[in-house]
Amino acid sequence: MVEQPRVAVVGTGLIGGSILLRLHAVHPDVTGWDPDPRTRAEGRERGIDLPDELADAVRDRDLVFLAGPLPSLPETLLTVAKHSGEHCVVTDVGSTKGGVARFAVEHGLSGRFVPGHPMAGTERSGLTSADPTLFDGAAWVLCPAADGIVPFRMLVGLLVNVFAARVVPMSPTVHDSVVALSSHIPHLLAGSLAGAVSGSEIRDAVLGLAAGSFRDGTRVAGTPARRTADMLFQNREQVVRQLGQVSAFLDGLADALRRDDLDALVRHYRRAQGLRDALRDRDLRACRQEFPTDGDHVAELAYLLELGAAGGYLTGCRIEDGVVTYVGHRPATADPA
Repeated sequence: MVEQPRVAVVGTGLIGGSILLRLHAVHPDVTGWDPDPRTRAEGRERGIDLPDELADAVRDRDLVFLAGPLPSLPETLLTVAKHSGEHCVVTDVGSTKGGVARFAVEHGLSGRFVPGHPMAGTERSGLTSADPTLFDGAAWVLCPAADGIVPFRMLVGLLVNVFAARVVPMSPTVHDSVVALSSHIPHLLAGSLAGAVSGSEIRDAVLGLAAGSFRDGTRVAGTPARRTADMLFQNREQVVRQLGQVSAFLDGLADALRRDDLDALVRHYRRAQGLRDALRDRDLRACRQEFPTDGDHVAELAYLLELGAAGGYLTGCRIEDGVVTYVGHRPATADPA
């Protein structure tokens, strides 16, 4: 394992730029690349090494973050794999994981590619909006595979120690199902509310009274439209499937209003309030788990995927004397039997 990996960041928008700025501040060897010459020039003005050619940015790197637009990730993965050494680890930051994970398997790259997704961001975009503290305390999903467990361990250490993130191990399928409800459908709802108001005859009056609930509920509608559309389109199967649950609950609220059923309306909102309380008051317990560094990694992989699916996360990964030790945290209600 490389103690101080040489890192490259490909794509320096909000997420990639925030990764690059954090690494530039605390890490000894980092390069970046962006297809936009003006963005590369801006980065150089900040003292960051941004070559004009992608190949020059990733050559001789130990680790590369792919942070370009979702549709570009598969082709960029192939390009980076071609121009970097065979031992170079590659990860991405895209908000859907199933497609790119399958692509990596199909092209024989699953042993060096670890799909990833930091659960952080704002409605802003570009390197000018990047923030090196963006990932402090944030959940950062990684999708480990049996043949990529060594790169996964390296990434856990880097994300915890350099970015102060909480690493959530998940399978690509579970990830895409979870983010449909936790991230993608909220974008649909925000766009629906903002879009409905934009076409209303009382639009300006609504804007005049818009307070916290409207501003919070429509915040992510300010995300660049193409970025949101790409995210939803790439995960459309899970979004449509999970949207049925949201629609059913909304129909229940509307039905209670139509029937003048105050008690039913209260019951629905108490159920929703319970979820909000659970989000604020989650009780997690720290636990350590050890595995041999060699072997088939079946038990290690099973532990990691179960931890993430149960709502847990990792805050440490140490390798010593042939043993890997994970520091995990899991909800008290999700303790294994």
